[in-house]
Amino acid sequence: MFIKQLYTSCLSEAAYYIEDNGEAAVIDPLRDIELYLELAAERKAKINYIFETHFHADFVSGHLDLGKATGAPIVYGPGTKTLFPVHVAADGEEFKVGRLRIKVLHTPGHTLESSCFLLIDENGNDHCVFTGDTLFVGDVGRPDLAQKGTELTTDDLAGMMYDSIHRQLFPLADHVIVYPAHGPGSSCGKNLGPHTQSTIGEEKQTNYAMKAATKEAFISQVTAGISAPPSYFPINARINKEGYDSLDHVIEKGLRALTPTAFQQESADDTLILDTRHADTFMKGFVPGAISIGLEGRFAEWAGSLLPFDKPILLVTEPGREKESIIRLARVGFENINGYLAGSYEAWVEAGLPIDMIIDVDADELMMDIPHDPNLVVLDVRRETEFADGHLKDAVNIPLEEMTDPGNLANIEETQNLYLHCAGGYRSVIASSLLKRQGIHNLRNINGGWAKIKEQEKAEVVKETSVLN
Repeated sequence: MFIKQLYTSCLSEAAYYIEDNGEAAVIDPLRDIELYLELAAERKAKINYIFETHFHADFVSGHLDLGKATGAPIVYGPGTKTLFPVHVAADGEEFKVGRLRIKVLHTPGHTLESSCFLLIDENGNDHCVFTGDTLFVGDVGRPDLAQKGTELTTDDLAGMMYDSIHRQLFPLADHVIVYPAHGPGSSCGKNLGPHTQSTIGEEKQTNYAMKAATKEAFISQVTAGISAPPSYFPINARINKEGYDSLDHVIEKGLRALTPTAFQQESADDTLILDTRHADTFMKGFVPGAISIGLEGRFAEWAGSLLPFDKPILLVTEPGREKESIIRLARVGFENINGYLAGSYEAWVEAGLPIDMIIDVDADELMMDIPHDPNLVVLDVRRETEFADGHLKDAVNIPLEEMTDPGNLANIEETQNLYLHCAGGYRSVIASSLLKRQGIHNLRNINGGWAKIKEQEKAEVVKETSVLN
């Protein structure tokens, strides 16, 4: 028996490769499937099944491309409806992988088709359970994503999740390993723990949701304080249900090298320029109008949250990272990528074309400027809860994920001198690029963000207890 967790940190996503006696299965594959094919080839195994725990909302699955490459059927839980062929399993149905058996445990709540997959070893013992978005380490899946087209409420789904967990997971032995679909940082739950695996016993003892004394208490705890899901979640869920272009086609279309002149001509239309270089590099110079989302951060998540899916995209990347940028965009459903700037930003400069940049200042300089500039406005782009936990007095909070709404920028005036920051600097550079794209250029980015600001002796820090409570 061989089990491998394949974890992608920038999406907080875990796929799984299971193998025994030359037969293999993959659970919740990402859209770029080469890793699974290479692993099977190295181990001289054949992938016979592709299991999906549910319709993922935070990424586009590789189920279709992997199915075409291997001939393996795609298995979903009860009640699944798709626009492509799948095997809709019954609750309790079992599938053989070598000497192993994988048993379907239908666990509606996060979504209606959500299912866990229990792995039974060659001796007939329960070994581990792949819990998808039903049970995480320290948390459970959010129950507010599956109401559309139904009469169900978030409370209804939370109640279903309680029943599912108590019917299907609580009876499992404490030693059974829990392999969830996501780890810390994922928006598919409220507050996932720091680890990417656990056991049933550990979760019974430490997971607030599994410790709930009653169904009513569970519903109350699970639904309290859920932030709005990222805007791209419904789009990805639809793509996973309806299908998509092959990744090879998306890559081929996107790997079109454009000279600076051609790049400029194409970007003059209704096209987005996305710069995936490191935030520090971007600030020193970029193509005017470009949006910065660096590959070094939670790239795909921010791209999905901030960029429209109906506009073509042109890329500026670090040389050699064009394909990586395309793949990571495709993971969250972007397919309309029409090329990249050959020679990167340096070629643009050499061509004598217009440039832009972002001025950066240190936190101590901000402290010196505040008393002497009546037009200075500190713009904090962290999330509301981060802001509430400590921020500069009189700072304005516009979370990065809300900055694509023009209404949230309506109160920014031309006379204001904006000083932007986030926690460490990644998000504030994205925010600065969005503001510049809107024609707001009187801004500065604070190096090191809140981490450096709160160290300053003159920093007057306040909290918003009403939000924290």
